Amino acid sequence: MKTGLFCTYENHDRDAQKAIAEQTEMICHAEALDFEEAWIAEHHFSDFHISPSIAVSIAYLAAITSRIHLGSAAVLLAFHNPIAVAEEIAMLDRLCNGRLLFGVAKGGPFPEQNRHFNLTAGESRTKMLEALELVEKLLYGNDVTFAGKYYQCDRLTIHPKPLQSHVPVYIATSDRSAIELAALHSFGLMGGPPFSLDLLKANLAQYRAINASGSDKMVLTRFFFVAQTDEEAIAEALPFIRTFVNRMTNNVANLKQDGNTKHLKPSGSQQTCFDETYLLENSIIGSVATCRDKIKRFQDELHLGTLSLKPCSFDLQKNLDSMTLYAEKVRSF
Repeated sequence: MKTGLFCTYENHDRDAQKAIAEQTEMICHAEALDFEEAWIAEHHFSDFHISPSIAVSIAYLAAITSRIHLGSAAVLLAFHNPIAVAEEIAMLDRLCNGRLLFGVAKGGPFPEQNRHFNLTAGESRTKMLEALELVEKLLYGNDVTFAGKYYQCDRLTIHPKPLQSHVPVYIATSDRSAIELAALHSFGLMGGPPFSLDLLKANLAQYRAINASGSDKMVLTRFFFVAQTDEEAIAEALPFIRTFVNRMTNNVANLKQDGNTKHLKPSGSQQTCFDETYLLENSIIGSVATCRDKIKRFQDELHLGTLSLKPCSFDLQKNLDSMTLYAEKVRSF
């Protein structure tokens, strides 16, 4: 199992330069600790998550790192022209010297994104899947002609081609049609912090029923903080978790009128998966022993390809120290 860092560029202090600098320092620290991957999120119109351009961020990171693989987690394909995305992915893979990982998604419960990009939530998934099909054809084919519902091109070839013979692709989804497409093409799956273990197991069971050989590529993201004791870790992480819960609860409330929240209920006993207790139970937060036990359970149940950690302290140095403790004490078990 590989270790990744999940990067969302939180702007806690409403200081964009500080937020970018701190996230960059964590990525460089991750590389120094031999983390294999860093995954960059995409968010729009947010003063809290300032990561609107994955391509720009990865291009910069490609220049200041040398070993860590850089992934998109994820490109919200329905908001982009897939021809431009294909060109960016090919160029980024060259700039990364073949270290690029390509994750895609339809976009989370952020209604303002759909509104400003003039896209209904109901069509974002089908648009994403069609865009991904075109991107794949353009990355590796020549004189590509494509006639889809949303996108078209005629005898198009992009330059340059990626450095890798095939850039690894991951889809962040729990949708049956998207999981089927991922399995048919041996794409990896991505699971975010709110995805429950039962949901992830169901997704993988569907995937493995179609393709038994590709499911070990799964990337699981979890909130993370390791300290000397469980109490110390929870006390440090809880304010971060509560901020996340408050923001996501507000977003979900704006979706309810559209009936678009069913997939956000991990069980019948909970209103949504954005619940403080639920998230703590499904995170990797605690002492060295507790974090080891939680990771072992995820690995035993899911056979992960990558565990992507989301450090959850408001304090940069505490996040760096927690990452170091993970590398020295948790990962070594």
